[in-house]
Amino acid sequence: MNDLEKDQIDSSAEDSEQFLTFTITNEDRETYKRFDQYLAEKVEGYSRTFLKNLFLKDQITLSEDSPVQAKIELKKMPPAGAIVQVEVPPLLPSTALPENIPLEILYEDEHLVFVNKPAGLVTHPAPGNYTGTLVNAILYHCKDIQGIGDQKRPGIVHRLDKGTSGVMVIAKTQACHEGLVLLFSTHDIERYYEALVMRYKCQSYGTIESNIGRDPNNRLKMKTGTTRGKPAITNYKVLELFDKHVHMEFKLETGRTHQIRVHTSEILRMPIIGDSTYGSPNEQMMKLGADYKEIIDGYPYPFLHAKVLGLVHPITKEKLRFEVPPPPLFQKVLEYSKKKNEDAAQ
Repeated sequence: MNDLEKDQIDSSAEDSEQFLTFTITNEDRETYKRFDQYLAEKVEGYSRTFLKNLFLKDQITLSEDSPVQAKIELKKMPPAGAIVQVEVPPLLPSTALPENIPLEILYEDEHLVFVNKPAGLVTHPAPGNYTGTLVNAILYHCKDIQGIGDQKRPGIVHRLDKGTSGVMVIAKTQACHEGLVLLFSTHDIERYYEALVMRYKCQSYGTIESNIGRDPNNRLKMKTGTTRGKPAITNYKVLELFDKHVHMEFKLETGRTHQIRVHTSEILRMPIIGDSTYGSPNEQMMKLGADYKEIIDGYPYPFLHAKVLGLVHPITKEKLRFEVPPPPLFQKVLEYSKKKNEDAAQ
């Protein structure tokens, strides 16, 4: 598993997480020179790589009750007295199985494959979604990918939420997997998203900077302003204004969990249409009107689409960039909104 995959457990999995707490003692500090060594001993049944991913995803933190506050680092032990909390996700089946699920392949060579993930397809198996995922489809398409990176999530180096459509890249070899992990961890990639969001007030373009971390009051959500969050930077641009909503483009400089959804809802106060986690679809339909309700009603996902993914191929060093249009319903709503604008202008 890589340091981005744990964006990565779907919300259905988080219901089953367990929370372990450890108080660091002077004896611990004498026994262990590094915090990751300590964790590997204390949290049984998980590899150091897995635990590193938990740390990188803010799932290993100081407890709110810790009397000692300090920056946690994997390379050195926390101070004595610090209370550490570890969120441990439930164990998944040891091996995902191939399934003949159709894939839209954008590009493929011996090292990697780019796909256009549809909304509704879960990236990898998790409690509640052990089958029918992108990983199951990739295992069928690429017969020898099993075990690349991690046997539970072979080839996966990043994730799109279940309801988000768009471009993803999957590694087919271990060398490529490691190279892609490095690109994503250093943000040496090009990522553009587009979304339909409820209209309020915002500049035509701008940059949102905040910390994003797990919401202490709701473990299924992320939020800004958390003391243990990580920096998140989102550049946005208004593509077109409509009466009650906006077509927007986002360029990510970081890749935090739910980053765009959190930034639009909390900072801009403009939740993405259809996002039931960070907004209220029922209230949105009331504001948009009966005509939009007739088009959208029943669609269970946010209108968020990963339209561009560009990077330098880790092995061949070729520049690769792929752009895909949003799903048909997204386009239908957009076309209808454009027509309403044109009619209003006449």
